[in-house]
Amino acid sequence: MARITPASSIVATLLLVAACSTGAAAPTVPPVGAVPPSASASAAPSESHPPEASYPPGCPTSQPAPLASGQTRTVTLSTSKGDIVIRVEGALSPIAAGNFVALAQCGYYTGVVFHRLVPGFVIQGGDGTYGREPNVSLDYAGFGGAPYTIKDEPVTAKYLRGTVAMARTSKPNSVTSQFFIVLSDSADATLGSAGYDNYQIVGHVTSGMAAVDAIAAMPNTGSPDNLAISPVAMDKVTVTSP
Repeated sequence: MARITPASSIVATLLLVAACSTGAAAPTVPPVGAVPPSASASAAPSESHPPEASYPPGCPTSQPAPLASGQTRTVTLSTSKGDIVIRVEGALSPIAAGNFVALAQCGYYTGVVFHRLVPGFVIQGGDGTYGREPNVSLDYAGFGGAPYTIKDEPVTAKYLRGTVAMARTSKPNSVTSQFFIVLSDSADATLGSAGYDNYQIVGHVTSGMAAVDAIAAMPNTGSPDNLAISPVAMDKVTVTSP
């Protein structure tokens, strides 16, 4: 339910505008720059919706239990570009971290693509409604997500290279399943600025940023949507403790 949209070559606009099945809007990400871009809502394509992927059985249908502060999990995203290993920390955002882990454990992210690629800023994925192989809809990927939302939490860390955070819309309590990985420390100038500092951080990439960079370098449609032309999927997702 979120799309990260860059505003210019220097200032990535982090606007996520989603019109998923629940009617929520999607989030957006601005390019890296000194002045945060203004958020603008982008509507979903007007034609009839493509078929929605079935929701994996056993996945949550309401906000999952939080991951307690002090607890961690290791989530590994296996892709054709290599493995991305994420350390998820309950201390960062207990509700969002618990949600990310629950969706990873139930298989929700398996087969889901990174649909938005903003070079030098972020890559975004997690739309299991329209962004799941083998029926990825390039027109609608980024406008779907899990069939529930979670509560907002304060953000206390910086958006540095390797940070993993949840995408959202401009509305309160609008996070579902979409997330993004930050590509550069300079992104914090935008993401950490007033009005954009509410993307709940769940963890950090501890291994596999080369794979993240390789995904970010894949062809995309360019501004403002930066949609992946040949999106890379999370072929296998595993969760271990810690």
